[in-house]
Amino acid sequence: MQKWYLALVVGFASAPVWADVYTIDSRHTHPSYEISHLGWSIQRGRFDNVTGSISLDRGTKTGSVEVSIDAASISTGVSKLDEHLRSADFFNVAKYPTITFKATKMIFKDDTLSAVHGDISILGVTRPATLTVTHFACGVNPMLKKDVCGAEASAYIKRSEFGMTKFLPGLGDDVKLLINVEAIKD
Repeated sequence: MQKWYLALVVGFASAPVWADVYTIDSRHTHPSYEISHLGWSIQRGRFDNVTGSISLDRGTKTGSVEVSIDAASISTGVSKLDEHLRSADFFNVAKYPTITFKATKMIFKDDTLSAVHGDISILGVTRPATLTVTHFACGVNPMLKKDVCGAEASAYIKRSEFGMTKFLPGLGDDVKLLINVEAIKD
C-alpha cells in the first residue's frame, strides 16, 4: 500500500465528527417554573428572554447545550410580584443578571433524546441538573425553510440549594422547571 493512500485512510478514520449547531429561537423558547404557594396552589412564572446554542450530533448521540436566561425577564402576569422576584429576596437581578445552563452529556433512547445532564447556575451558585426530555423532534420548518429541533424538558431543583430561602417553608423549596425550546440550525 502506498504511503499517501495509508495517510489518507488514517486521516479520514481519525477526522472529528462535526455536530450540527443550532441557535435557540427566543420567540419559541420560554423556560418556566412551578412552585407551591402555602400548599394551597401551584404558582407559575416564566422567563421571556433566552439565548444560547445547542450542538447536536445525532449520529454519535452526543452534543452540548449552552443557555443564558435574562433573570430580569421573569414574568408572572403580576407586575408587583415580578418586581419582588427581581429583588434581592429572590433572583437579585442587579447582582446576578443571568441564569445559565450548560450541558455536555446527552442521553438517547434509540434515536430519541431522553435526558440532558449539566449544570445550572442561579444566584452565582452552580449545581448539577438533569433535564428529562419528554418530547424531541427535528425537521424542516415550512415557513423558514431551515432545519429546526424542538424539545420539552423538565427538572426539579431546590431553591434553597442556590441560596434562595425567602419565605421558606410557606413558599415551597421544590421547584419544577419546565423548558420548551426550539432551535434553528446555523
